[in-house]
Amino acid sequence: MTEQRLTPGLMVIHGNHPEALRDLLVQWMSRHPLAPLENEVILVQSNGIAQWLKLALGRDVEEGGCGVTAALDVQLPAQFLWRAYRGALGRDEIPEVSVLDKGPLTWRLMRLLPTLLERDEFATLQRFLADDADLRKRHQLAERLADLFDQYQVYRADWLEDWSRGVDQLRLANGSVRELDADNRWQAALWRALLDDVGPEGLATSRAGVHGRFIEKLKNAENLLPNLPRRVVVFGISAMPAQTVEALAVLARHAQVLLCVHNPCRHHWADIVADKDLLRHEYRRQRRRAGTPELLSEDQQHQYAQPLLAAWGKQGRDYINLLDQYDDPESYRARLGAVSNGRIDLFSEVEPDSLLGQLQDDILELRPLNETREHWPAIDPQADDSVRFHVAHSAQREVEILHDQLLARFDADPSLRPRDVIVMVPDINPYAPHIEAVFGQIPRDDKRLIPYTLADQGQRGREPLLVALEHLLRLPDSRFAVSEILDLLDVAAVRARFGLADADLPLL
Repeated sequence: MTEQRLTPGLMVIHGNHPEALRDLLVQWMSRHPLAPLENEVILVQSNGIAQWLKLALGRDVEEGGCGVTAALDVQLPAQFLWRAYRGALGRDEIPEVSVLDKGPLTWRLMRLLPTLLERDEFATLQRFLADDADLRKRHQLAERLADLFDQYQVYRADWLEDWSRGVDQLRLANGSVRELDADNRWQAALWRALLDDVGPEGLATSRAGVHGRFIEKLKNAENLLPNLPRRVVVFGISAMPAQTVEALAVLARHAQVLLCVHNPCRHHWADIVADKDLLRHEYRRQRRRAGTPELLSEDQQHQYAQPLLAAWGKQGRDYINLLDQYDDPESYRARLGAVSNGRIDLFSEVEPDSLLGQLQDDILELRPLNETREHWPAIDPQADDSVRFHVAHSAQREVEILHDQLLARFDADPSLRPRDVIVMVPDINPYAPHIEAVFGQIPRDDKRLIPYTLADQGQRGREPLLVALEHLLRLPDSRFAVSEILDLLDVAAVRARFGLADADLPLL
């Protein structure tokens, strides 16, 4: 059995529709399969996108799929990066969880904070933690600080490096340096206290410490290290830290790294967003739109831009700008000939026929509002329902409206299937019980049944035992109704603790 050889390198595919990126990815994986029993590593932003990709891969070959979904290792970028560190540097040398990761760091801070509060630079924290008999405020602060320092290790390792040397400053993206404000110097002092507490060995296993060794190891390696994947696919992620992009770029020296980037605009659009002076390199994958001045003042930006892109596009702009520093399109354009005729920018060429399509096309072509009004004919609001707003008085009612609207769409378009629909909310956990109450109570033989799955749901809302524990912890501050007792007894572990069988519940 011969192993499929993969050409290493970094390939960056842009597109304004995720469907086009998805179809290209499926074709690429079909034409360049991995060896039998070898997992395909795919990095995504959420479990919902992962599920959507799996459904696309599982479609019939006639529908553009592979016929089966198997051997997929879907991960979040941070999770993959730490596993890559361990694979390259050795699992015995790099722990499964860093001592400076958010979880362990929270409890370390809980212990350290009281020993630091007497120092002058921690006066702000001392005032905040006053009157904290039950330590709730200290735990909340420790959680917030652990999250903050965890983010610093990924996004601002240069700040932490300076602070560890006793230099209280901030390096800015444009190359300048700013002294740390007096009110924030406690952050640098706290970081130094943490480093003293974990010691040199602990620092060596932090993200910042491990990352440099990983980069150096891969730069000096002649071949791909055995514990690293031969191919990594990054799909639909709207932003990644520089640390992760750098790691993928150096991995691409030995492995195949394919980035499918959701880019809403075919033109260079960095100048329409604030802080454009932070973009320092000259290479731009995308060119300016014809007629756009080389230099735009803040007063001119709205004259050459789509307002939504200007307002919401800063994070995406920075990510695309970061990718440009590693991108070399001519090194891989020809390799995509059989899949996309050499197209590496999969921007839509279809004339829109709805209000939503017009809005997407305005962003794609970077049209300002005055040009938009001249370009598109007026749309009859009674005939177009591509953008709709519903006002509901509760989450339960929101989900009921959603269910009714989906039934209407499925009835109007027989080709539309549940797998074609993704519903997005800011936080799925508060909505989960309402979704179960509306979508989950319809019998399987009922025509109104809509198959569904819940993605990105935390364990606290999913594991009955954790739900029961949290409920019991709230008992001292709440009333204990009969219905709540019966809800607790629905949990098998609680029944087992009190020696109750399933048959006892009706009697109770």
